[in-house]
Amino acid sequence: MATAFVPLSAGPGVPVGVMLRAWRQRRRRSQLDLALDAELSQRHLSFVENGRASPSREMVLRLAEHLDVPLRERNRLLLAAGYAPMYAERPLDDPAMRAARETVALILRAHAPHPALAVDRRWNLVAANPAVTPLLAAVDAALLASPVNVMRLALHPRGLAPRIANFPEWRAHLLERLRRQVEASADPALAALAAELAAFPAPPAATRPLSGTAGGIAVPLELDTAQGRLSLISTTTVFGTPAEITLSELAIEAFYPADAATAERLKRLQDG
Repeated sequence: MATAFVPLSAGPGVPVGVMLRAWRQRRRRSQLDLALDAELSQRHLSFVENGRASPSREMVLRLAEHLDVPLRERNRLLLAAGYAPMYAERPLDDPAMRAARETVALILRAHAPHPALAVDRRWNLVAANPAVTPLLAAVDAALLASPVNVMRLALHPRGLAPRIANFPEWRAHLLERLRRQVEASADPALAALAAELAAFPAPPAATRPLSGTAGGIAVPLELDTAQGRLSLISTTTVFGTPAEITLSELAIEAFYPADAATAERLKRLQDG
């Protein structure tokens, strides 16, 4: 899963044109295609990329929008072009983030007795509802030390991996998600996490039959628990129009029972 990185961040001496060209190439867009979308000439875009023209603040933001550049990286583009950052970044416990915190807490509570959790851009756990706790039985305590990385927790041989009946399928699903996220964000820390996870040894081959639930429409998480096999399908929720970096990078992973037996077992896990 190695990914070659071109200079996307505003490091010392990296011109904004070089960064914009790198994002364009990462998104597999031609100069002509991007120029038409951004309503400027291909010649002018070429001049910006090779440093012969300096983009206005509005042009930087317009190009970043059409290239779907993450908000964090848009700030770096602005800095490289000589402009002040536009997007604030506040920790989730900041008073200004109260509404976001309350919204996340409300979603997590409302999802019980089904498990749901919130993660940041690098899959570190931000919050979880009580239904998650029983699923972590027998997980190595070291993996539960803050910050808890949810991807590592799922695939580590001392994490959930030995209890995932369809581990090869679930592992492939998570690694593909992470690969797409690395491609979209150009985050070297995520690339390093992907390489680490891909190198984890797989648990012994399972002989447990799979439930065959979810009707072939999604890859379920087949997890063995004290109450029996759970077959869970997941959805991801993000804030639709964030204008703040932390909020733009927050995701809620919600799990739903794929069958009636799983729904009943989740209730018993909560009660037990």
